[in-house]
Amino acid sequence: MLTEARLVFLLCFALMTTWASTLFSCSKTTTPVKEVVINVDTVAAPANVDTALKRYLALGDSYTIGQSVKVYERYPVQAVEKLRLAGYQVAEAEIIATSGWTTANLLDAVAGIVAAPSYDMVTLLIGVNNQYQGGSLDEYRLQFAFLLQKAIQFAGDRPKRVVVLSIPDYSVTPFANTADKEKIAREINAFNDINKNISESFHVNYLNVTEESRKAANDHSLIAYDDLHFSGKEYSIWTSLLVPVMKSAFNK
Repeated sequence: MLTEARLVFLLCFALMTTWASTLFSCSKTTTPVKEVVINVDTVAAPANVDTALKRYLALGDSYTIGQSVKVYERYPVQAVEKLRLAGYQVAEAEIIATSGWTTANLLDAVAGIVAAPSYDMVTLLIGVNNQYQGGSLDEYRLQFAFLLQKAIQFAGDRPKRVVVLSIPDYSVTPFANTADKEKIAREINAFNDINKNISESFHVNYLNVTEESRKAANDHSLIAYDDLHFSGKEYSIWTSLLVPVMKSAFNK
């Protein structure tokens, strides 16, 4: 739940007309947002950026960091590999994601980060933990909008260099066998309605991976060994949807 100081920060953030500042605050009485140094499950940005290489930043939670799969099975890593095989010069994927993160956690993580030079592609997949923890749709709507604005900033204010992936549906996994599967699916749909509408309003790319994830109900090979997250095979399907969008953006 948002603290009063955090809410004031977010509301003031929405009124800003420039992204030039790297520290966002509204007044001397507002608690400043501190840069979060991420050192768990995160691929750090290189100290010296080779501007000849395309840079890709992936923002998210357990699905982005690839909980319970090998590093090379993560969808951002698979995407880079496919792009390289197609002849594109792409740097290693930079990932800001940790299992269990909600939109609030990701907001804290990226608040003080500046991309210089800007990324050539940014993906955003966040929200399953908002649903799992019983977070409100209104809070998600507000925080997701700010995250998407930040993603666009990272992409050099180029909305078409940003891709939002819909929230997968974990109700199809064995983990949810004792839960109300229909309720989970219904709530996932509600959160996805929000991120899709916001994505459309900001004119970014949107990929529906939710329906693909639901195929795991009849194919256990699409589920990781922990019986909760998805497998590298499932992530390869997402990658096959993502890479054409990335290629199109790079070619323009």
